[in-house]
Amino acid sequence: MTAPLRVALLGCGTVGSAVLRLLDEQADDLAARIGRPVEVAGVAVRRPDRHPEVPAHLLTTDAQALVTRDDVDLVVEVIGGIEPARTLMLAAFAAGKSVVSANKALLADDGVALHAAAAEAGVDLYYEAAVAGAIPMLRPLRESLAGDQLRRVVGIVNGTTNYILSRMAETGAGFAEALAEATDLGYAEADPTADVDGFDAAAKAAILASLAFHTAVTASDVYREGISAVTALDVARAAEIGCTVKLLAICERVANGAGDSVAVRVHPAMIPTTHPLAAVGGSFNAVFVEAEAAGELMFYGRGAGGEPTASAVLGDLVAVARNRVAGVAGPGITTYAELPARPIAETPTRYHVSLDVADKPGVLATVAQEFARQGVSIATVRQDGHGDAATLVIVTHSAPDAALSATITALREMPAVRGVTSVLRVEGLS
Repeated sequence: MTAPLRVALLGCGTVGSAVLRLLDEQADDLAARIGRPVEVAGVAVRRPDRHPEVPAHLLTTDAQALVTRDDVDLVVEVIGGIEPARTLMLAAFAAGKSVVSANKALLADDGVALHAAAAEAGVDLYYEAAVAGAIPMLRPLRESLAGDQLRRVVGIVNGTTNYILSRMAETGAGFAEALAEATDLGYAEADPTADVDGFDAAAKAAILASLAFHTAVTASDVYREGISAVTALDVARAAEIGCTVKLLAICERVANGAGDSVAVRVHPAMIPTTHPLAAVGGSFNAVFVEAEAAGELMFYGRGAGGEPTASAVLGDLVAVARNRVAGVAGPGITTYAELPARPIAETPTRYHVSLDVADKPGVLATVAQEFARQGVSIATVRQDGHGDAATLVIVTHSAPDAALSATITALREMPAVRGVTSVLRVEGLS
């Protein structure tokens, strides 16, 4: 308990300000857990005048100079984005500083190279806060489950979209109405594109898949669909078959004739209400892991917000500070498996399809023939008539996504089909 470890904080927004406050409030406990006191050496921000809560002598606009200062031991990066975060991290590594980050976009884009730079410098790169906020998820994948073979990681990893879909299910509201409510409550940004179009979840899926399958997976390897096309009818149709709609990040190790591959996708899907993920409501996150030896594991908690995310940042800070005191670096990532990414067209999925059709003899047979022609097997079908029209609700067996997509395209062109009113993938049905 001699010289303090000094921390450079990059960014002081919602998360950064919570980190700064917790470092002050928990200073004694952190010192006891680490073995040395922790002090803030400086806080890099773009507009110092907007941060009256930070002592003036700590504020700086020169982040590059801050991370390379001789009196800085550790760096916490919570500014987000690709640049200047990447350049600042690399500068910190080159100067011998370990880094704690919450930057999912950068780590999904360039995580392998950043880990290589940290390893070369003999320092740590930890980023528990980048996925699922306060939920301890990445370290269990990287360390606790390192002796197991993981087959599947499925998660609700975006709180904004989960809140929207939960409200649609609870109230019968449409997407636009639920989004407006989420925005009013502060769950959605003024520009919600990253959330509702699936970019945020795709970055997190890439990080999860990289750790789970020991393979370099980037955001560009992730198939992505958002929730803006999900309708109140989709949610109602899901309820009719005992399901609910969630935006899922799905990471799978898939066996095929030439060896295993990795399929990573983000899209809305119907899941049975009996599945553990179905009960995850509001802005909460959860990740469901399937391992060969450990079986099924569930991680659940608050996935966003200043304090939950700051909790994960401080957990990483304690870990890298202990390593610093001990003169060692913690475990990094391994990419030895080098599994190829499986395209979405080749990935087996199931579909729930709702059709408005003419209510006359032979229509069901014609529709079934089209599914058969594309090599897609029908699991269940229900027909409801109303006047001269009818509704067909079809759930398929698992088939390559390309075959299912081709079936939908063909159905839209059939004279007997007046409209394809609902199309969603289905996960978790036996």
